[in-house]
Amino acid sequence: MAKCDICQKGVHFGIQVSHSHRRSNKQWKPNIKRVKVLENGIKKTLNVCTRCLRSNAVTRA
Repeated sequence: MAKCDICQKGVHFGIQVSHSHRRSNKQWKPNIKRVKVLENGIKKTLNVCTRCLRSNAVTRA
């Protein structure tokens, strides 16, 4: 699974508990997009989460 190249956000693991208290493993995956980005005047393709895109942590090319 890809990580965000800006904030290093990745998959989180935990246990999902049902109403009858049955427990199963669960993964929470971040919303990661492949985006063309300007970094130091050079166009790059990075994996960026939507939180970083919204907060203008990167400038899109």
